[in-house]
Amino acid sequence: MTALNLPDGLVAPTYDTTSLAAVMPAVAGALGHDLTTATGLTAAHCRDALGLPDAEHVVVVLVDGLGIRNLAERGGHAPFLRGLLRERDAQAATLTSSFPSTTAAGLSILGTGTAPGRTGMLGYTQRNPATGHLAAVVQWKDLGDPADVQREPTVFETLAAAGTRVTATGPRKFAGSGMTQAALRGPVYVAAETFEQRVDATVAALRERGTAGQRLVYLYQGEVDKIGHSHGWDSWQWGDALESTDRELRSLLRRVPRGTLVLVTADHGQIKADLTTQWDVASDPVLHPGVVLVGGEPRALHVYTDEGTDPADVALRWAERLGDHAVVVRRETAVADGWFGPVAEHVLPSIGDVVVAMTGAATVVDSRVHSADARALPGVHGSLTPHEMLVPMLTAVA
Repeated sequence: MTALNLPDGLVAPTYDTTSLAAVMPAVAGALGHDLTTATGLTAAHCRDALGLPDAEHVVVVLVDGLGIRNLAERGGHAPFLRGLLRERDAQAATLTSSFPSTTAAGLSILGTGTAPGRTGMLGYTQRNPATGHLAAVVQWKDLGDPADVQREPTVFETLAAAGTRVTATGPRKFAGSGMTQAALRGPVYVAAETFEQRVDATVAALRERGTAGQRLVYLYQGEVDKIGHSHGWDSWQWGDALESTDRELRSLLRRVPRGTLVLVTADHGQIKADLTTQWDVASDPVLHPGVVLVGGEPRALHVYTDEGTDPADVALRWAERLGDHAVVVRRETAVADGWFGPVAEHVLPSIGDVVVAMTGAATVVDSRVHSADARALPGVHGSLTPHEMLVPMLTAVA
């Protein structure tokens, strides 16, 4: 792979010890286990890089949508997390997300310690090569068997097989969902609807009577991202969601067994969309010709070309139309430059013939797929700006 040729101010994705992919291998190392992922990350190397201590119990908290710049710029709403941030130097406290910087891709690299090119989870939507249809990854619609799409073993599976008691807690709708089975399979899933209830479930799993040995809990918080999409991360509603999250995380640290290692990270951050700078593929006379499907999300697009259309022509037209508002490359360039990390053969057809990363705060939508409400969302993510790509790596020991 070659270095990405990106405009100044954008962040290249990494899938090494500086990335979200290193978190779970590092946790394995902290628990005293040895493993190597398909992309070559080792438990010991990741643990050293992230500076984790030995631990018998670990909690990994994933706050969906909480980029480190979002946290730093609105840290007044999060005194507990702000304190953890001050305790680590800037480099140690920051990891890079994936491309695209979105939940499906981010959770898959967290769970497996690999890269989207290995997990096959490439965005909010992507083409299913078997059907030719646009599949929804988060809802796992039209994607088929999760174990066939995402073929990498998860770190959770590996640790559970080695004797660690592994639990995950999140909303009931995610229990047994296709995305959970693909990206995060392995834990015993405990459904709890509110974040307060999920914190209670985490504490209960760590303090369960009559059992001994290592325990790992994965704790998911999705409200920050949800509110950000609806109201923007600069809104008072987002501030309230961050405050309540921060309060519950402080409570978590006080209630877990002494010596428990607590990690707080995120899958991506968010930006505020400039809705005056938006293109609609369905009606745009330059973007529409030769394009049969548009996948991904408005900030990071997989453009699938019609049979008989030269993707180079589409890439040229899109680059000219979007100008400085986007980085437009052909699939071959994105793969060679490592946008998705190492790419498995079965994943390659799901990547767009043309791949687009938006700069600034611009978006590209497709009104054939995106509703009016979806096109008007103020909070977005998926591309390579620092607010979207840089996520926190915060630690505390009870």
